[in-house]
Amino acid sequence: MRPLLLPLVSLALAVLPVTFGDPVPLPYVLHEKRSSAPYGWSRARKLSSTAIIPLRFAIAQSNIDKMDEYLYDVSVPMSPNYGNHWTAAEVAAKFAPSHDSIDTIHSWLMHSGIQPERIKLTQSKGWIKVDATVEEAESLLQADFRVYTHETGKEHVACESYHLPAHITPHVDFVTPTIHFDSKLSKRSAPASDSTRIGLPGNGNGPKTTGSVDTLLGLGGELKDCDKQITLSCLRALYGLVYAPLATSENSFGIVEYTPEAYLQSDTDLFANAYTDAVDGVDLPKLTPDIVFIDGGIIQTVYKGFEYNGEANLDMQYGIALVTPAQRVTMYQTGDMIIEASFNNFLDAIDGSYCTFEGGDDPSEDSIYPDTTPGGYEKPQDCGTVKPANVISTSYGYNEADLSPSYVARQCAEYAKLGLMGVTILYSSGDYGVAGNGATCLNRDGTQTKDGKIFNPTFPSTCPFVTSIGATQVNPGSSVFDPESACEQVIYSSGGFSNYFAMPHYQKDAVENYLKNHSPPYSASIWNSTGTSRAFPDLSANGANYVVAIDGNFSLVYGTSASTPVVGAILTMVNDARIAAGKSTIGFINPAIYSSDFSDAFNDITTGSNPGCGTPGFTSAPGWDPVTGLGTPNFFKLLERWLDLGDLALS
Repeated sequence: MRPLLLPLVSLALAVLPVTFGDPVPLPYVLHEKRSSAPYGWSRARKLSSTAIIPLRFAIAQSNIDKMDEYLYDVSVPMSPNYGNHWTAAEVAAKFAPSHDSIDTIHSWLMHSGIQPERIKLTQSKGWIKVDATVEEAESLLQADFRVYTHETGKEHVACESYHLPAHITPHVDFVTPTIHFDSKLSKRSAPASDSTRIGLPGNGNGPKTTGSVDTLLGLGGELKDCDKQITLSCLRALYGLVYAPLATSENSFGIVEYTPEAYLQSDTDLFANAYTDAVDGVDLPKLTPDIVFIDGGIIQTVYKGFEYNGEANLDMQYGIALVTPAQRVTMYQTGDMIIEASFNNFLDAIDGSYCTFEGGDDPSEDSIYPDTTPGGYEKPQDCGTVKPANVISTSYGYNEADLSPSYVARQCAEYAKLGLMGVTILYSSGDYGVAGNGATCLNRDGTQTKDGKIFNPTFPSTCPFVTSIGATQVNPGSSVFDPESACEQVIYSSGGFSNYFAMPHYQKDAVENYLKNHSPPYSASIWNSTGTSRAFPDLSANGANYVVAIDGNFSLVYGTSASTPVVGAILTMVNDARIAAGKSTIGFINPAIYSSDFSDAFNDITTGSNPGCGTPGFTSAPGWDPVTGLGTPNFFKLLERWLDLGDLALS
């Protein structure tokens, strides 16, 4: 019996239906329920009946049940429409909420006693807003609102469950504020020494370090020390990334950072000065990203140290160096120093349809701008102001259980829309094996603790429409020409099976092969053993012993935070070749990489595991596995396979 791991529905985008609690007399039905408050939160007190709650109803999007059909049509190698990506306008029009949904919700609110002038439809037509008293909100939603407090002192208004009339439920994705808790806890509320609180979204998911190194090995392109220190030369040798880009003005690679984490130009200069390019022996050029600031993002220099500079310095130094000297890299610096930002704030900026048409934000989860807090970003939020890069790498993440199924489904749909537009989205899988970020595991009551026993998958890696990246290592005493194994130094490559999302069709054969031939020896009570859920990661790359310049010194750095931008750089060079050949970008890559066309395009990883939650975790095996995915990229084979796909891009 698996009391926590809930059944999944058949569609890859769909999430678990709620079936908890005692039935409410019709016409109301339970819409969402949380079994317990998230880790660190506790229920404090009742609200005054006259207090105001800013209710927001997320209107259901049209055609969302056909999302995988549309996306596979442009992503499956054998499809006649492969690479024929949609425009942003086509995406917005296809998924806009229907007039019927808007009218039905509006009519219900009016008949419930809400005056018409108080019912506000957002310009995007994605949300309906009502400022309601607690008494009105509790009557409308059949809910009990309370003030919850976090261990940091932060307060939040929420309820444990809420209900909607049966005829309204199909028209509403979710309502806020209800069961959704604010996951953007201020870093300044944590002790300065607590590095696990740095680098939100999520907690404890940044790169790890064993400290500074006194002697740099492998200078001059030598490869004999790659088991001790990973450099650019090691990565080029491991994955065959020897390529001179041709279409740099048309191609793009973006890396996302979240304030207060920031890169230091002086460190990237130090890195460039220390290493020479193993391909041609020429010194690396100045590694300077093109910086795009989103929602008050800044390159802050007030706070320094590995916990503030480690992630961004790692991303910039390797992400840029692997595609230079010709290809420029964009850094999306997201969020101000006060309330910071979430993934949805970034998505708003790169796709106007997310905030302008579908209303992607949830004010209980996402930063809402203008930020009226002293020192905050006082301008309107960025919405469709930033052109998305062809490949976008993000080394941040949440635990799937941090967020509600409806919330992650709406965000996951946005990644699918970006795939429809030809954008490749990469997320790091995490560094704690089968445990979640911060080494937390699930308990039977749905809480997350370090002594929990149930495997805790990460998000967005479990979204079927992103590509999740795990980590490998050059084994001690081995060379770059020997097979790698799953990373087991300092970090463990996160992987496993979603508790929210159903298995996408593209990975069915690969995952079934693993479960049939390498069945994990664990009780179904601690992992989702149904064989019907989204499995991750999809790919991997080296994630151990990276030499990174941080605050004027070199440190050894570990994590899927390292492997993700490396894969991003490799895919960016594939895009360059396709664009130079007059073809489209590769877009959503999962249907291709899991297909038989790409069966020999990866270096299979067959050793290593990903411990966590008091277990040895899963084990690597031939073919796909929930530790390293399909393996690590072989650049030349990937280039050959993708150049064979698709006709010349339509003008």
